Amino acid sequence: MYTQALNTTEVAAPDESEALDRFQARIDAEARIEPNDWMPPAYRRTLIRQISQHAHSEIVGMLPEGNWITRAPSLRRKAALLAKVQDEGGHGLYLYAAAETLGVTREELVEQLLDGRAKYSSIFNYPTLSWADIGTVGWLVDGAAIMNQIPLCRCSYGPYARAMIRICKEESFHQRQGFEIMATLCQGSAEQKAMAQDALDRWWWPVLMMFGPPDADSQHSDTSMRWKIKRFTNDELRQKFVDATVPQAQYLGLTIPDPDLRFDAAEGHWVFGKIDWTEFRRVLAGGGKCNRERMAARRQAHEDGAWVRAAALAHAAKQRAKAA
Repeated sequence: MYTQALNTTEVAAPDESEALDRFQARIDAEARIEPNDWMPPAYRRTLIRQISQHAHSEIVGMLPEGNWITRAPSLRRKAALLAKVQDEGGHGLYLYAAAETLGVTREELVEQLLDGRAKYSSIFNYPTLSWADIGTVGWLVDGAAIMNQIPLCRCSYGPYARAMIRICKEESFHQRQGFEIMATLCQGSAEQKAMAQDALDRWWWPVLMMFGPPDADSQHSDTSMRWKIKRFTNDELRQKFVDATVPQAQYLGLTIPDPDLRFDAAEGHWVFGKIDWTEFRRVLAGGGKCNRERMAARRQAHEDGAWVRAAALAHAAKQRAKAA
C-alpha cells in the first residue's frame, strides 16, 4: 500500500517559523499532507504515536474474538467471525504501512508491541466470557471504533486518511454482525436474553473509556485538533456514541447499566454517569484481567510465524537475484 522509501530524504525548511506558517495554512485550507511534504517534527511524532497505537489495537483486537471461532454456535457464525478476525489483521497491516511512510520501520513497531512498550486500546484487555460477549464487542466496541474512525477519513495526513476509508467500510459490517447477534439473543429464550444483558453490563463502561481520557486530561487533543489529525474531541465522540447507542439498546430491550442515565430534552443528548478513570489508568498500566494473557498469546504467535517471515525473505532474495 505504501513504502517507507518515500521518506528517504527530508525536505529542508530554510526558515522554521515561515515553514510552520505555511504548513498550518495548508492544514487550514484542508490540503492533505503527503509523506514527502515538509512537516513539523512534532506533527510526525504525533502521527507515529496515534497510528501505531491504532495498529497495535487492531492486532491485539483479534485475540478476544479469535478464541471463539471454534466455539461459535453455527458454521455461518464461524465463517463470519473468522472473516472479521482476518479483517482486523488486515487493518493492522494497513496502519503499520501508513506509519512506515513517516520514517519508522515495521520491525520497530512490532518490537515495541512485543516488549510491552507500545500502548493499545484498553478495551482489548477484558475477557470474552460468553457468545454474547462476541455480539457486544461487535455492536459496542466496533460501533465506538466507527464513531472514532470515520472522522479520521478526513485526517490531514493522506496515507492515514486513505487507509481509514477501507477500514471504516469493513468495521461497519463488523458492527452490523455484532448487533445481529445481540438481536438474535434478545429474541430467543429468557436465558439467552439474560446472557446478552450480562455482556452489556460488563462492557458498557470499558467501551466508554475507549474514546480516551476526558478532554480536560487529554495531553494531545489540542495539537491534534489544530493539525486536523482529529476532528472531534474525546468527549464529543463519547457523547455522539452514547446518543446513538442508547436507542439501539432500547430497541433490543436491554438496560444500560447506568442509574444516572437520562435524556436531556433541552440539550437533545443522553446524560450519563461518571466514568471510573482509575480503572482506565489501571488497565492501561498493565493491570487488566487479560493484559498478560493477551501479550503472551501475541508473542507466541510472533514466534510461531518466524518460519513464514524467513521463507518470505528468502523468496524475495531469490526473485531479486533472478531479476539481476
